[in-house]
Amino acid sequence: MGLELFDLHGKVALVTGASRGLGQGMAVALAEAGADIAGLDRTPDCDETCALVEALGCRFLNLSVDLLAASVDDLRASVQQVVNELGRLDILVNNAGIIRRAPAMDYSEEDWDAVMDINLRAAFFLTQAAARVMREQGGGKVINVASMLSFQGGILVPSYTASKSGIAGLTRALANEWAGYNINVNAIAPGYMATDNTAPLRADAARSESILGRIPAGRWGTPADLKGIVILLASDAGAYMNGAIVPVDGGWLAR
Repeated sequence: MGLELFDLHGKVALVTGASRGLGQGMAVALAEAGADIAGLDRTPDCDETCALVEALGCRFLNLSVDLLAASVDDLRASVQQVVNELGRLDILVNNAGIIRRAPAMDYSEEDWDAVMDINLRAAFFLTQAAARVMREQGGGKVINVASMLSFQGGILVPSYTASKSGIAGLTRALANEWAGYNINVNAIAPGYMATDNTAPLRADAARSESILGRIPAGRWGTPADLKGIVILLASDAGAYMNGAIVPVDGGWLAR
């Protein structure tokens, strides 16, 4: 009873950074709920993700796009390709992101621009293009991937913190504008996840111990930990959620 609210059969989701890690985990989760998937990644293929999605009986469209180099027209064309080949676009997951670590006094313009361009600029213009389609269809779901650094300052990651704080603000701003179009805009704020972005932290024994010591759950998160929340935000079960930034952090922020 009530499980039909989580059903995504007949829906199409576009997930950025879908070849591995959190993006792959969320793409597979949405397919498990019935959605067809368009996976956007800078790599030329998403073979593993494709195989996992198709094994669930869902369609998979691979979009090879370098978000650092992509123009606004390129992003609009990617959204149109999803509509042309899969018939519609109901869900956008802005997951792709990069991080560059250095002391703020030494931080380079190149690293600042790269992080901001992928994490914030590309996310906004891809969302803008998707929302135009969703408005014509009568609604849709935008799910941004924020961070603990949407709430905190962090160490040695000024551009990442700025970009993820921007994602949180953008989530709220777009939710305000688009709720009237039946477009829900929300964000997931993962905690410390065992992904490529945290590999340097996990490789530093002292830093890893310090992080784990503050997480009440006592472990690093995994892509599977985001399955439930991404399905909630993508489905009718989250229809009255607008502008929320939902931490999935093992209790980090509660500490």
